[in-house]
Amino acid sequence: MDTAAPRDDDAPCPCGRGGSFGALTFARCCGRWTGPGAPPAPDAESLMRSRYSAYVRGDVAHVSATWDPLTRPAGPDLDGGPTWLGLQVLDAGDDGVEQGRPVAHVEFVATYRGSDGRVHRMHERSRFTRRGERWFYVDGEVT
Repeated sequence: MDTAAPRDDDAPCPCGRGGSFGALTFARCCGRWTGPGAPPAPDAESLMRSRYSAYVRGDVAHVSATWDPLTRPAGPDLDGGPTWLGLQVLDAGDDGVEQGRPVAHVEFVATYRGSDGRVHRMHERSRFTRRGERWFYVDGEVT
């Protein structure tokens, strides 16, 4: 898979948290929430950023493990996907409680290079739910 960011854990995190001049390394940013035995992301925005980083890095295991079991597709496929170029979080917040579980949203724009070689923007408002200590991606509305 072609990626937009190095796989090095000391490279700037693909999610861009901290900005270009103060960007955190992957290990100190999204890397904290990925991999076996990693603690859960503390909020929906951190989870969404770690999922974006997982898409950039081709980490299918993290994408799948953080997708709500009720809406998760059978084996998300990241091979042959777009080359992710950048992420901008526009809004994030808690949306209360639904069916006894906390829910939240994250609105973002992700920029990517498609198979046509052109740069595109994906604007999505994602929904998240928390089960126990862990946040999960439920679905999103792309505009």
